[in-house]
Amino acid sequence: MRKVIRRTIGLQRIALCWCLISVPRLCVAQTQSAALISPNAPAIAQAPSPDSADLPSAPEPSDQIAQTGGTGQATGTGQQQPNQPNQQDQTKPGNPPSLEDLGFTPQQTQTDAQMQAMLNKRTHMLKVHQTLGLITAIPMVATLITGPEAKAKGKTGQTITEPTAANLDFHVALGGLTTGLYFTTAYYSIFAPKIPGVKPKGAIRLHRNLEWVHGPGMLLTPLLGIMAYKQENAGEKVHGIASYHGTVAYVTAAAYGASIVAVSWPIRWKFWEKQ
Repeated sequence: MRKVIRRTIGLQRIALCWCLISVPRLCVAQTQSAALISPNAPAIAQAPSPDSADLPSAPEPSDQIAQTGGTGQATGTGQQQPNQPNQQDQTKPGNPPSLEDLGFTPQQTQTDAQMQAMLNKRTHMLKVHQTLGLITAIPMVATLITGPEAKAKGKTGQTITEPTAANLDFHVALGGLTTGLYFTTAYYSIFAPKIPGVKPKGAIRLHRNLEWVHGPGMLLTPLLGIMAYKQENAGEKVHGIASYHGTVAYVTAAAYGASIVAVSWPIRWKFWEKQ
């Protein structure tokens, strides 16, 4: 009898120990099974806290995006939210400032047809003036070269060598051509429209001032040349004021060349500019 009681007590102790050992294992197995629950299973709703009851709910999107299988591009089925800015509008550059934004009045920006026509005419006439001025320099240099051949040589009391008729006529022809081209060139400068309130400065001012030198020189040179021509045809040696024909011609040509250089050569001489 005692043996049976002892065996029963021993079995009870073994069962109790097995239960104590099995409890932790069951808890671990339950935790692992909870972690492996499918994501499609409904989640346990949490009770709202009193602090989050007053917060607004997140907005739900109104567009349902359908993924196209062929191209992989998403297309929207709903309308665009009015609060969402258009991407093209964000990348579009702003409008440039107008002349009125820069402080110009409509009267200042309006085109003056009469003034524009005057400027066009002035530009055309001055271009012709410049072209003819360069052309005039060619016969002028040739006249200076042929000048000594058209002059009688010899001193008083000695045999005077008269120039040949060909040399004299050629020099006279070159002088007449130079005079005609010069005054034609001056016409396009004198009668070109003037801009009110604009005064010449710098190189243009020097160019204008030299006109007072080569202008009178081009009047005196042919007159003195005619006088010298008549004296030589009469068999006389050139004398009196006619003898200054060559000197006036050289001074005129030098002033004329300086006026061309003043507006053509890329140099800046500050001494003629008003500060």
